[in-house]
Parts: sequence; C-alpha cells; structure tokens
Amino acid sequence: MTALHVFDMDGTLLRGTSASLEIGRGIGRLPDIEEFEAASSAGTMDNVAFARACHPIWQTLTETDVDDAFAAAPWIGGIAEVWADIAERGERSAVVSMSPLFFVRRLLDWGAGSVHATDVPIGRPLDESLVLTTEAKVTIVESLLGEHGLEPHDCVAYGDSYTDTALFRAVPNTVAINADSRIRRLARVVYDGDDLRDAYGRGRMLLGARTLQEGTG
Repeated sequence: MTALHVFDMDGTLLRGTSASLEIGRGIGRLPDIEEFEAASSAGTMDNVAFARACHPIWQTLTETDVDDAFAAAPWIGGIAEVWADIAERGERSAVVSMSPLFFVRRLLDWGAGSVHATDVPIGRPLDESLVLTTEAKVTIVESLLGEHGLEPHDCVAYGDSYTDTALFRAVPNTVAINADSRIRRLARVVYDGDDLRDAYGRGRMLLGARTLQEGTG
C-alpha cells in the first residue's frame, strides 16, 4: 500500500500565523498584512484580491528577507522527521498552500515531496490565474492522486481552517491540527499540540483502520 499525505502550511505547519504575516513582520510591514489577513478572514477580500494587495509589498523583498522570515517563523515540531518517515515507507507527501511559492518552496529542503502554492512573483507582474483558491487545493490533490495511481481513501489531509474545508470534504481521512471550529466539525480526528509527529500518528491510524476494513471485507 502507498498513500498521499497532504499538509496545509499556514496555521498547520506554521503555529498560529501565516507566511505573509511572518514576511511582513520581518520587513516592517506587519500592520498592512494584518489588515489584509483580517479582511480575508472576514470574507471581504478573496484570494486574488489578497495576492493583488500583497504583490507591491513583495517587490521589495530579497532572498535574504525570505530566508530570515522562514528561519524565524514558529514551525510545529517534527516536520522533517514526519516527511522522512513518509518517504521511507514509499509514500508521498505534499504541501498545498495559498501562501507565496517563494516562501513555501523552502519546505522542499526539509523533505516535502512536492509543494504547491500561489506563484506571486518578485520582479514580474502578478498572473492572477496562478493564485490558489480553496477549490484549487482539491484539484491539485486529485491530480496528485491520479499521478500516483491512488484513490481518495489513500489520502490523509492535515489542515486547520476554512481554506481546508473543500479538501476535508473531498477525502475521507482528515486530521485537524490546532484547528478552528469549522475544520474540527469536518475532521475525522483532531490534534492540539506542537509536534507534527503526534498528528501524523493519528493520520496513520486512519490509514491503518482503512487497511483493516479492506482485509476483513
């Protein structure tokens, strides 16, 4: 058996924050990003409008700025260990995030099998067709499942907020991590804490239960 483990980043791998907030904090633009995030959470700014608002700010960034924000961010523990275990089992891991790809792609160095995020370029105009939506998460996961010859029941999704609702409805094995009430209601299991290894253990239990059912069916 193989499997696909799909991880959200903001609020899931990043504890209580987002890539945009951490970048904004590092370059002295936190109040602007907080305003955009509040509007997004309230539903008055969609993902495209959010990317459009952030794009001029990101044009001042250097690779060092992004490296520093990534290094200083409050990551949940055990990320690299979880992805190493997934790879050793011959399974797949993926990060699907609506945050900027120039930040998310750094997770490849920690062992993520693949990363999928909003391509907000530095030094080029914004292509709004490349801005991810909640529905795009489902499309990406469906594509990954097809690529690896897997079915939805072979997937475990890990998330925390409204941006994960469509995906949590699309796959049966779901783990809410430090999540809001909407995701808790949708999730098969819930984890609150600071170590991804524990949340991943719950995901493995869901896969194990599915395998047991197949064996006794």
